[in-house]
Amino acid sequence: MKNTFILAFALLASSFILGQEKSKEKPQNTPKLDTTKVYTIDNMIKTLYGSISGEKGKARNWKQFKYLFHKDAKLIPSGENREGDFKIRYMSPDDYIKSSGKWLVQNGFIEKEIHREIQQFGNLVHVFSTYESYKSAADEKPFMRGINSIQLLFDNNRWWIVNIYWTNESRYNPIPKAYLPKLGVKNE
Repeated sequence: MKNTFILAFALLASSFILGQEKSKEKPQNTPKLDTTKVYTIDNMIKTLYGSISGEKGKARNWKQFKYLFHKDAKLIPSGENREGDFKIRYMSPDDYIKSSGKWLVQNGFIEKEIHREIQQFGNLVHVFSTYESYKSAADEKPFMRGINSIQLLFDNNRWWIVNIYWTNESRYNPIPKAYLPKLGVKNE
């Protein structure tokens, strides 16, 4: 009986110790935070699109996504509801992750910027960013298009996203030609 107790205790202790060792290991696929992505407007916008985009099953870099935003930032999707009324919803970056994060990974979602207009006054910037959304990079046609209205603030030697207000294109609300790529001009 005493030997059984000692054996059980030894197994329990070794599994606890092994469990502690494993918990110290970092998962190999943990996306890293790149703090240099906030120094230019171009990097901010590219990182925003990159952080929410990925093939089906690919984890998103939510740490990087949240690092782009001012502490009081809002994400504001807008569009028509089933009754045809135009509605908006206010979310924090964390609210966005909770409401959309799982869906993005389960379904695949790749958003590409196809045109950008920038207006700047001092440390205040407005970016009108036209996008196309795909479920996979292999898709030939987007399942959705729209415009992100992104407000940025330059403070403490970096850019912050203050708000993103967006709406999708519809047959009643097509994207104006002024906000689409010019023929023969490739947008990167």
